[in-house]
Amino acid sequence: MLTALLIAVTAVTGPSPPLYGLAVAGDGDSLRIGETRVRLFGIDAPEFDQECSRAGTRWACGKAASSHLAKLVTGREVRCVPVDTDPYERVLARCSVAGVDVNRAMVASGYAVAFRRYSTDYVSAEESARVAKRGLWSGTFEMPAEVRAQAVVKPGGSSTRRAQRRPVQSAPRPTSGCVIKGNHSRRGGRIYHLPGMPYYEQTRPEAVFCTEAEARAAGYRRAIVR
Repeated sequence: MLTALLIAVTAVTGPSPPLYGLAVAGDGDSLRIGETRVRLFGIDAPEFDQECSRAGTRWACGKAASSHLAKLVTGREVRCVPVDTDPYERVLARCSVAGVDVNRAMVASGYAVAFRRYSTDYVSAEESARVAKRGLWSGTFEMPAEVRAQAVVKPGGSSTRRAQRRPVQSAPRPTSGCVIKGNHSRRGGRIYHLPGMPYYEQTRPEAVFCTEAEARAAGYRRAIVR
């Protein structure tokens, strides 16, 4: 009876309808449509005041990500399909402009990374950006989630950061369903290892893939087993 009730409630409420309208970009992974705040699902962009390093020089990668999102959405009708809401009561959504997936475009341009903790939808777009050294991948950077984790709230409400961690082009860790490890061979080639293959456990991944097709699309080949 409880199951039937849940089915009935789901049928009545259904999925949330898409949002349409002109958007205003916030940082690189959030925007506003009218009074509705939207967080782009499955991606993570640098914090607005975050800096990265490129050729030994610091640059405002957070502001650059925000500007890139603004170029994609400003003055154009945006369609956002809600997925959920986050703890800040923002709508988590997949958004598009004229059929172009904005979430994917941000990751493919290198101004955001795939937020693997919540979705692997944009892993292949991230690998494409990393291989081509676009955006954040043109130098070194801290993962946005790590930057947020470093924030410390002082008495009185002001905030600072803990001692900054070593900026890296962070090697992703295998997650559920995405366990193919990619790394560089001694001769500079790109190879990937599947679970159960020799040296899989010892391999420190420089990239993680969900499928062999993703690995091959990123320029990796399967490790030769002798």
